[in-house]
Amino acid sequence: MSLHVPDSAGQATDSIPRPGGDPGALPEALPGPPAEPAAAPRPRGRLRALDGLRLVAALMVALYHYAGQDGIVAGSWGRTPRDIWPQASSMFNYGCLGVELFFVISGFVICMSGWGRTVKDFTISRITRLYPAYWAALIISTVVYVLADYKRIPDTDLLVNFSMLQMPLGAHRVLGVCWTLWAEMRFYVLFALVVVWPGASRKRVLLFCGLWMLAAAYADASDASSFVKVALMPEYAPYFIGGMGLYLIYRFGHDAVSWGIVVGAFLIGQRYAVAANTVGKHVHVFHHRTATGVTLVVFLSFLAVAVVTLVPRVAAVDWRWLTTAGILTYPFYLIHEHVGWVTIDQLVHRTSLPDDVILPLTVLVMLGVAWLVHLSVERTLAPRLKRVLGRSLSAEALSEDPVRQKASVGT
Repeated sequence: MSLHVPDSAGQATDSIPRPGGDPGALPEALPGPPAEPAAAPRPRGRLRALDGLRLVAALMVALYHYAGQDGIVAGSWGRTPRDIWPQASSMFNYGCLGVELFFVISGFVICMSGWGRTVKDFTISRITRLYPAYWAALIISTVVYVLADYKRIPDTDLLVNFSMLQMPLGAHRVLGVCWTLWAEMRFYVLFALVVVWPGASRKRVLLFCGLWMLAAAYADASDASSFVKVALMPEYAPYFIGGMGLYLIYRFGHDAVSWGIVVGAFLIGQRYAVAANTVGKHVHVFHHRTATGVTLVVFLSFLAVAVVTLVPRVAAVDWRWLTTAGILTYPFYLIHEHVGWVTIDQLVHRTSLPDDVILPLTVLVMLGVAWLVHLSVERTLAPRLKRVLGRSLSAEALSEDPVRQKASVGT
């Protein structure tokens, strides 16, 4: 399993601020339904621990790609990682489940960042968060492939990759991990249509979570069309839903319904994870993951997000380097796989460094590249792209009629 996403996304659009309080209840003299519970007061600042958890998920995936599987990486090392690290490689093999952790984090962060925003603002925030670093990763990876004579991507497929729609269009992927971005995009569309467009509220998010979970189960159990299954993505929906449920608890406090959403998402999600990440003993694989092991990792993923957001002492951690870790996660995630394999190959065959040094050194090199992408691309291109999109999608720009304007100028 090659690793999307995701976010999921450390820029201003994806900062993890603590939300302010919602409006209080209506005066008793006014009729109408009871208002939603007000958000519990929170100290200002970022959820830095959640930033750090993002990097943990990315490192899990990186260790899986570098030392938890066979295939191309075995060619880079010159032998299978199982021979290099007999015990550790079996643990690294579970690192592919860092994707599930990413999706839970994404559910939490997208629910937070989309709260109170318009569809236009939400769309711009997603585009400016995802595309600049993604384009940079495509260019860097392509250059590395050419220089190292690593692999060749057809020109037309390379161009399709810049749209980030190579997965649904069946084009060759430049970045192995981009399949998770396709899952993230589908989540964004659903969330924008059902929650952001009509206006985020606790009731609406709860309905969205419950109906999505039920509809995804119906789609998976029936002869539903491919379009419905692609849109509802039953195999990934539980993780996004679980993250949204945890955000509701973070914002409004503990209640049985929100925890029911989280627990139900875990119960369904672990089933999909076990089905996707375990095979029979008769099948020859790098390492046989156990159903118990997979379930445990998924449980720890849900638990980790809950701890770093709901446990006051952990949520209040104010170590600034954790924010830097969160900022580096996305570009690191995009670049680390194939470029990392090329780096390992060069270090193995051109230096005399031991394998135990090459593995962490490769991770550090990829983190360094990620930092350069953040400084040179995300900090410069993203704000400019945001301004351009803001002007183009403004109410004035969208209401203009170019044909009518030309006619009036002609008269």
